[in-house]
Amino acid sequence: MMWDGDQGWSHGGDYGGWLMFVGMILLTVAVVLLIVYLVRLSSATAASRAGGSQTASIAPPTAPESPRDIVKRRYAAGEIDCEKYLELLKDL
Repeated sequence: MMWDGDQGWSHGGDYGGWLMFVGMILLTVAVVLLIVYLVRLSSATAASRAGGSQTASIAPPTAPESPRDIVKRRYAAGEIDCEKYLELLKDL
Protein backbone atom coordinates (compact mmCIF):
# COMPACT_ATOMS: atom_id res chain seq x y z
CA MET A 1 0.00 0.00 0.00
CA MET A 2 1.07 3.49 -0.65
CA TRP A 3 0.89 4.77 2.95
CA ASP A 4 2.84 1.93 4.50
CA GLY A 5 6.25 2.64 3.02
CA ASP A 6 8.63 5.55 3.12
CA GLN A 7 7.47 6.68 -0.29
CA GLY A 8 3.89 7.39 0.81
CA TRP A 9 1.93 10.60 0.72
CA SER A 10 3.31 12.11 3.92
CA HIS A 11 6.77 10.55 3.93
CA GLY A 12 9.42 10.68 1.32
CA GLY A 13 11.65 13.08 -0.50
CA ASP A 14 9.23 14.65 -2.91
CA TYR A 15 8.04 18.19 -2.47
CA GLY A 16 4.34 17.57 -2.96
CA GLY A 17 3.34 19.14 0.34
CA TRP A 18 5.33 22.30 -0.31
CA LEU A 19 4.05 22.60 -3.86
CA MET A 20 0.51 22.26 -2.60
CA PHE A 21 1.13 24.97 0.01
CA VAL A 22 2.63 27.35 -2.56
CA GLY A 23 -0.22 26.56 -4.96
CA MET A 24 -2.82 27.48 -2.35
CA ILE A 25 -1.05 30.78 -1.65
CA LEU A 26 -0.91 31.58 -5.37
CA LEU A 27 -4.57 30.68 -5.77
CA THR A 28 -5.54 32.96 -2.86
CA VAL A 29 -3.50 35.85 -4.28
CA ALA A 30 -5.10 35.33 -7.71
CA VAL A 31 -8.62 35.41 -6.23
CA VAL A 32 -7.86 38.60 -4.26
CA LEU A 33 -6.40 40.29 -7.36
CA LEU A 34 -9.44 39.27 -9.39
CA ILE A 35 -11.77 40.79 -6.79
CA VAL A 36 -9.76 44.04 -6.72
CA TYR A 37 -9.80 44.20 -10.52
CA LEU A 38 -13.56 43.66 -10.68
CA VAL A 39 -14.22 46.32 -8.03
CA ARG A 40 -12.06 48.86 -9.87
CA LEU A 41 -13.69 47.98 -13.16
CA SER A 42 -17.18 48.44 -11.77
CA SER A 43 -16.30 51.75 -10.09
CA ALA A 44 -14.72 53.06 -13.31
CA THR A 45 -17.81 52.02 -15.24
CA ALA A 46 -20.06 53.77 -12.72
CA ALA A 47 -17.94 56.92 -12.92
CA SER A 48 -18.11 56.96 -16.72
CA ARG A 49 -21.88 56.59 -16.56
CA ALA A 50 -22.05 59.52 -14.17
CA GLY A 51 -20.21 61.62 -16.72
CA GLY A 52 -16.89 62.14 -15.01
CA SER A 53 -13.83 60.67 -13.41
CA GLN A 54 -13.52 59.71 -9.78
CA THR A 55 -10.23 61.53 -9.38
CA ALA A 56 -11.36 64.77 -10.99
CA SER A 57 -12.16 67.47 -8.50
CA ILE A 58 -15.23 69.55 -9.07
CA ALA A 59 -14.32 73.21 -9.40
CA PRO A 60 -16.81 76.02 -9.63
CA PRO A 61 -17.02 77.60 -13.07
CA THR A 62 -14.85 80.68 -13.37
CA ALA A 63 -15.76 83.84 -15.22
CA PRO A 64 -13.54 84.75 -18.15
CA GLU A 65 -10.77 87.24 -17.42
CA SER A 66 -11.47 90.84 -18.24
CA PRO A 67 -8.98 92.66 -20.49
CA ARG A 68 -7.75 94.70 -17.50
CA ASP A 69 -7.10 91.51 -15.55
CA ILE A 70 -5.12 90.09 -18.46
CA VAL A 71 -2.95 93.23 -18.67
CA LYS A 72 -2.39 93.18 -14.89
CA ARG A 73 -1.43 89.50 -14.99
CA ARG A 74 1.01 90.06 -17.87
CA TYR A 75 2.62 93.00 -16.03
CA ALA A 76 2.90 90.98 -12.82
CA ALA A 77 4.50 88.10 -14.73
CA GLY A 78 7.06 90.45 -16.28
CA GLU A 79 5.87 89.95 -19.83
CA ILE A 80 5.43 93.69 -20.37
CA ASP A 81 7.20 96.70 -18.87
CA CYS A 82 5.65 99.66 -17.01
CA GLU A 83 5.32 101.86 -20.10
CA LYS A 84 3.51 99.16 -22.08
CA TYR A 85 1.31 98.42 -19.04
CA LEU A 86 0.20 102.04 -18.70
CA GLU A 87 -0.33 102.32 -22.43
CA LEU A 88 -2.53 99.22 -22.52
CA LEU A 89 -4.54 100.42 -19.51
CA LYS A 90 -5.05 103.80 -21.18
CA ASP A 91 -6.29 102.09 -24.36
CA LEU A 92 -8.76 100.04 -22.39
